[in-house]
Amino acid sequence: IRRQGFVWRQSFAGGGKPQAPLAQGEETVETGTVITFWPDAEIFETVDFDYDTLRTRFQQTAFLNKGLRITLSDLRPSSAYVVDTEDGQSVERQPHDEFHYERGLVDYVEYLNKIRKADVVNDEIIEVEAEDTVRHISLELAMQWTTSYTENVFTFANTINTHEGGTHEEGFRAAMTTYINKYAREKGLLKEKDDNLTGDDIREGLTAVISVKLSEPQFEGQTKTKLGNTEAKAFVQKVVGDQLTDWLDRNPVQAKRVIMKAVDAATARLAARKARETARRKSVFESASMPEKLKDCTSKDPSISEIFLVEGDSAGGSAVSGRDPERQAILSLRGKILNVEKARLDRALGNTEIQAMISAFGTGIGEDFD
Repeated sequence: IRRQGFVWRQSFAGGGKPQAPLAQGEETVETGTVITFWPDAEIFETVDFDYDTLRTRFQQTAFLNKGLRITLSDLRPSSAYVVDTEDGQSVERQPHDEFHYERGLVDYVEYLNKIRKADVVNDEIIEVEAEDTVRHISLELAMQWTTSYTENVFTFANTINTHEGGTHEEGFRAAMTTYINKYAREKGLLKEKDDNLTGDDIREGLTAVISVKLSEPQFEGQTKTKLGNTEAKAFVQKVVGDQLTDWLDRNPVQAKRVIMKAVDAATARLAARKARETARRKSVFESASMPEKLKDCTSKDPSISEIFLVEGDSAGGSAVSGRDPERQAILSLRGKILNVEKARLDRALGNTEIQAMISAFGTGIGEDFD
């Protein structure tokens, strides 16, 4: 430890027991701490650390701590690899990465959207920061909507990834739903006869990272990855509500894009509900009517039955002739079916080939899936 003009040293072993008192060493004008350790097999589940796991965690830590610089080097001989240089020479290298993000969570959201290869709805990443010095809680948040149909929200408490969410995420969701609807009605983007947008409508395509820091975090859940501090919900809800409202007022063009994205999601949700109801009615009233292109198997035991999806009648004919008719069914589909990962639910359920698959599987869909 370099502080107070000297270098101080101390060693520990056997589960953290000091091997000698803290020793004062040479003089120095530098400050900082260096920790060197060998993993103890009696404490760690494994002493063979995976570089990629460490890389992911350290990069995440750098994102969550604006301005922090983390350098990771793997000097184990077994990790060396060979690269070819521009002049044709082969050089041995060791894995090495350096992480430093001046904009913190803004850089994190930008990175996540780049990985998703998603087009953005609002050009500017929304950044929220606040601290309550009395209750010893702070919030950092960055978010941006994309044209994708999936929500991508990550939450952290004291840099611990809270996979199961918790009170900070509850506060965020409540604020988003309340204030987006309020703004949409004030600006006439939602009419009086229109229902409110749901939280799912509003968060469709959203990429967000929420990071809170507390003096005494309370973690819940089986894996202790759910934040339970009640003060976090009220704090996050108020801060997000205030600063989101301010952003919407200052950026009317981008705000309208965000609202219309949510309105489109609501329209698709209602259309999907109708499509589901239609599919359910068909399954009830037309259960005996299977798709024309289905060559069913004779067994009614799902544990031994299987279905093969093939493209086109010619492939279907070959598959039928080579199958076991007792347990193997064949369903011929016309051409390549819709990529449902990139389509809204209403469009997927309206697709003829997907309807045929739903009827053939007989498992139901959505809430009726069995």
